[in-house]
Amino acid sequence: MIRERFSYRQTIATILADTTEHIEAAKAGMLAARQVLEGYIARDPFFSTTFDPCAPDSDELIITRMADATRTAGVGPMAAVAGAIAWAGVEAMQEAGAVFGVIDNGGDIALICDRNVRVGVHAGEAALSNRIAFVVPPQDSVLGICTSSATVGPSISFGVADAVTIFSRNVALADAWATSVCNQIRPDDHSVLDQINPDDVRGIFAIMGDQHVTWGMLPPIVRADVDERLISAGDR
Repeated sequence: MIRERFSYRQTIATILADTTEHIEAAKAGMLAARQVLEGYIARDPFFSTTFDPCAPDSDELIITRMADATRTAGVGPMAAVAGAIAWAGVEAMQEAGAVFGVIDNGGDIALICDRNVRVGVHAGEAALSNRIAFVVPPQDSVLGICTSSATVGPSISFGVADAVTIFSRNVALADAWATSVCNQIRPDDHSVLDQINPDDVRGIFAIMGDQHVTWGMLPPIVRADVDERLISAGDR
């Protein structure tokens, strides 16, 4: 397996693949998606600044994916940017023939895999941080595993959760809901989870201090020793 860091402007990602060809495909896919996004933002700066859903004047795939996802989750379109770019990269890997490919764009992960993959959870100073991992079974189609935090990293959050991880086939939607749930969930109030359509989201794992909350169907969770040096900074 090859592990390579990829950095382009705000995108700082880690790519896992079996071949250099698939690494290059991932980079090309992410670059193409970024170029489309940057071109649209140059025409419509509001798209990159609003915290509310909006209706963009574009039929480009990355733009519509971000807008549709954040409209569903009730957040601004840039809440889905990291997941959408990772998704584009993994799709490019698939098109190049990959059956294994992981892109971690700052905790927002898109993957396909022909083997079990362990995904660790970093949640700042919370008790479970760097101590558990999800064992994701083989996936023929792209799976999104996206995490938002109110206590880790530079992203804007209106919440208190140390980590909210969302599993969905729609990677942009996983990213958007991670932001939305992280903004709203509280140790004594989990009502935001009632808003989520189980047809869209497969599972949720939220960590708040010494408390954790689960929703839906999650992969097996095992004890792990997560190496923080493997964490990517991601899109902002």
